Amino acid sequence: MLITPAFAQAAGPAAGGADIALQVVPFVLIFVIMYFLILRPQQRRVKEHQNMVKNVRRDDTVVTTGGIVGRVTKVADEMSEIEVEIAPNVRVKVVRTMISEVRVKGGPVKAA
Repeated sequence: MLITPAFAQAAGPAAGGADIALQVVPFVLIFVIMYFLILRPQQRRVKEHQNMVKNVRRDDTVVTTGGIVGRVTKVADEMSEIEVEIAPNVRVKVVRTMISEVRVKGGPVKAA
């Protein structure tokens, strides 16, 4: 028993064009949803981080991505490194992009 070629062929090119368009629509919707839920917020966070790192000044308290907390002692605009004092007379150089947080200047609040 052989199948005749008429049964093995598709319906025709007219119906195929509409099928392809309907199959592409879900992929386009998924990409749009991913853009608004994932890519745009990530781009906003990157811009905020770059702005924060660019505005680091002397005597700011910073936290590195490794969890080291220290006070900035030296900042050079042309360099990508800053000098951070992590203990009295202990200074380390830190790459600017490795700063995760810049804390407000000033001392701790006194207990009553």
